[in-house]
Amino acid sequence: MNLLKEFSLEDKCSYLKDKTQTTHYKLIENCSKESCEALIERGYRRFGKMYFRPICTGCDECKSIKIDAQNFHFSKSARRVLKKAQDVKTYIQRPTLTHQHLELFEKYHRYMHYKKGWEYSTTSAENYHNSFVNGHNDFGYEVLYFYEEKLIGVDLIDILPDGISSIYFYYDPDFAHYSLGKLSLYKQIQYTQNAGKKWIYLGYYVKDCDSLSYKAQYKPYLTLQGRPSEYEEFIWT
Repeated sequence: MNLLKEFSLEDKCSYLKDKTQTTHYKLIENCSKESCEALIERGYRRFGKMYFRPICTGCDECKSIKIDAQNFHFSKSARRVLKKAQDVKTYIQRPTLTHQHLELFEKYHRYMHYKKGWEYSTTSAENYHNSFVNGHNDFGYEVLYFYEEKLIGVDLIDILPDGISSIYFYYDPDFAHYSLGKLSLYKQIQYTQNAGKKWIYLGYYVKDCDSLSYKAQYKPYLTLQGRPSEYEEFIWT
């Protein structure tokens, strides 16, 4: 692992209104899957070569959350989602960038802008590549969801020694009837169970943020205590 740069930035909070956030960043070249998992277990997330986590003073609303995949039981509604999507095909490969990716990414974010008020600006091919293609090393993948020949979803994940770190998922809102967000998570859990791994790392849970509070529905789950450094033990409860 080659640490190229380390810094912190303060900005408007991405999750809670009228709050600011301080984020700690590490720019890492050639990160191993073991080093990546060690950072994820300590509350970091990865976009490209950038690893980051919130370090806000006086606020701990952003809680790293992971699903205990081996003890997750599929409910009747979960099985219905999987059954309904039997005609949706999936392919796993290293992250790529095509016109289809960018068009779908833009369509999804325009939809979320109108549906949930997400901030929206056009994403360039360079920005997408830096966030989702670059830095995948030997553990980053994308799962492509197709209906017939049409790309309808992209799930970006890291497959780590003890589980899957869920990076980002976007989909075609015209196919929302397939519950693609749930479907992608259920597919991750199935893979993790079959591979004998333990966890689905879901990033951050924020109780008062509609876009993140849903994560508590997937049980059993654990949350990270505090913000341990790379040299400290981590505790999930």
